[in-house]
Parts: sequence; structure tokens; C-alpha cells
Amino acid sequence: MNLQTSKAIYWTGAILISLWFGASGFFELTTNPIVWGITQQLGYPAHFIYILGVFKLSGIAVLLIPNKLLRLKEWVFAGIFFDILFAFFSKIAVLGFVATIDAIIAFTIITVTYIMFRKLYPATYVSVNK
Repeated sequence: MNLQTSKAIYWTGAILISLWFGASGFFELTTNPIVWGITQQLGYPAHFIYILGVFKLSGIAVLLIPNKLLRLKEWVFAGIFFDILFAFFSKIAVLGFVATIDAIIAFTIITVTYIMFRKLYPATYVSVNK
């Protein structure tokens, strides 16, 4: 896969995830009844929903800055991964498997996006010799 294809896949995924999590974060901060209803039905308290909204919007801002804040982007990918993972298991426990379809789709998108991120920005590890 060439560099242009990797970039196109990365930015497509980053934009899709940003739209998804941007809308979700916005709805959490504006107390959208549908989002709040589901989230509270899953057992999460109101203060947590606000915090989630702030971190989602902050994360997508970092994700959309090109070629900068690469270490912070790692944290954003981790945060999105855990958000999706917790949503999946919360929904499967409370609402059933059918309600997890959105989490499965989001997980697939973020996984492919992260793989392309690593192709574009390979991690370099330095060993410390004594």
C-alpha cells in the first residue's frame, strides 16, 4: 500500500470518527435526551456524561491536527478505544447484542485508522543501555 492510500484511509477514518465522537460529545454536553437516556440507562452518572463530552471534543480536536501532537494522538486513540470498549460491554450487559452494532462499527473504524496512523508515523523506541 502506497503512502497516498495510507493517508487517504487515515484521514477518512479520522474524519468519520471525529464526526461520530464530535456529535456524541456535543449531545452529551447539551443534554440531548436520547443520548442522556441511553447513557443513564447503562448506569453512568450525570457528571460522568459531561466529562465524557468534554474529552470527546478535546480528543477530536487533537486527532484532526495534521502532523502534530503525535504522542497525544496515541492517548486519543486509547481513549476512543476504551470508550468504545466500555460502551460495547455496557450495552451488551444492559440492552443486548443488537444495541452494540454501533460500537462494533466504531471499533472497526478506529482500528483501521490507528493501523494507518502507525504506517504514517512509525513508533520508534530507544533502548537505554547501561
